[in-house]
Amino acid sequence: MSNPWGVTLTTIDLPEFELPREMPEIPAETYAARVEALYAEMDRRGLDAVAVYGDREHFANTAFLTGFDPRYEESLLIFVPGRTPTFLVGNESVGYASKTPYPVEIIRQSKFSLVGQPDPDDVELVDQLAAAGLGAESVRKVGLVGWKYWTGASTSGWIDVPHFIVSELATLAGDLVNATDIFTDPDSGLRLHNDVDQLAYFEFAASHGSQAMRRLISGIRPGMTELEASSLMNPIMLPFNYHPTMLSGDLHTSWGVASPTSRVMSVGERVCAGLGYWGSNTARAGYLAEDASQIPSDQQAYVEKIVAPYYATAAAWYETIRIGLTAGELYDVTASRIGDPYYGVFLNPGHSIHLDEWPVSAVKEGSTTVFTSGNALQLDIIPGTVSGMQNSQIEDGIILADDALQASLTAKYPAMMARVQQRRDMLANVFGITLHESVLPLSNTAGYLPPFWLSPTTAMVRG
Repeated sequence: MSNPWGVTLTTIDLPEFELPREMPEIPAETYAARVEALYAEMDRRGLDAVAVYGDREHFANTAFLTGFDPRYEESLLIFVPGRTPTFLVGNESVGYASKTPYPVEIIRQSKFSLVGQPDPDDVELVDQLAAAGLGAESVRKVGLVGWKYWTGASTSGWIDVPHFIVSELATLAGDLVNATDIFTDPDSGLRLHNDVDQLAYFEFAASHGSQAMRRLISGIRPGMTELEASSLMNPIMLPFNYHPTMLSGDLHTSWGVASPTSRVMSVGERVCAGLGYWGSNTARAGYLAEDASQIPSDQQAYVEKIVAPYYATAAAWYETIRIGLTAGELYDVTASRIGDPYYGVFLNPGHSIHLDEWPVSAVKEGSTTVFTSGNALQLDIIPGTVSGMQNSQIEDGIILADDALQASLTAKYPAMMARVQQRRDMLANVFGITLHESVLPLSNTAGYLPPFWLSPTTAMVRG
């Protein structure tokens, strides 16, 4: 069926991809270079020390610097120029922290441990902070890195780190400031300009995560519970950057980020799912149906009213993104097509992606942030339609790479770049979407949007 948006719902032939088996690792010298970049930024900002907080949900900055991610305890990584970094960790992180390829002094702080665990030394946290160098007379301005930083009204002085850590640091530092933007500022953030090995890891994760989504959509059936359907993903045990989802029905799909339940699914219901390993995310939404005749009668214009304009917008996003584009120009791609309140697009139509699923987004009206080689970005346009129909979703990641970076990737990871080229060919030849030469798609589902999950080979294409 054709429509004014220039897209069509038709039968497609999805190519098969060989999944990567060997997971790329970040070499020790890369961690050393990242720490040196941190010291340079500290010097530029006049910071005498930086303390990086971590916990299970807020792990990415710590992992970026050392390769260690807290599993269920707090941690604090302290950098004072001229000293070996000090890493305060809980009881059960001591062994795991020893695997970090960057040399740090690991100190047990049992108060970071789970409630009721032994604290035989009962060491004062402030004493350990002082011993790490924060008590020195020369250390006055300390940057504290959490997860968020703010620029809005009445946010001056906000720090998103547990109060007990902030209060202890404040007793030593003359000036304690939020320094999280060192890592995630859209223009200068250290984590937004990725190296060869980090990008290869993202592609490894996205390959497996997107293939899991293909397994789900090709195997889901009425009569399954949401949990049974989620098992079709058959995920590998990489760490997730958000809770995986598989939801059905009007109520459950409206919850968005909830976990699957034992609810039994029926023909014609709404469905949505998402899976994100570190550095990746693949998400889709549609109906558990073979075609529009199986969904409620008042929603049978779903493809025409929702999916077609949405897919046309996503295709334009793919074809517009490139090195040298401003984030404001990328925002306009969505705003000029489905910016009407009818479509209900509220969140930024695209964002950076890293080990965490959403470190920051510069994609907003008038943004002058320029996309550069090494950026990893997520196609993430989520309509909250007021039409009464299911929304649509086609969420996957890409990286931007200039000729030099592509040459380095090809030299070190030729199989990765072969998969990237296969995806570029799929986008062009199956879905009619032509990417700029600097755009490397990471997912085996790039461009793939089946509105009706019981017909997985019927999907949207350009033309």
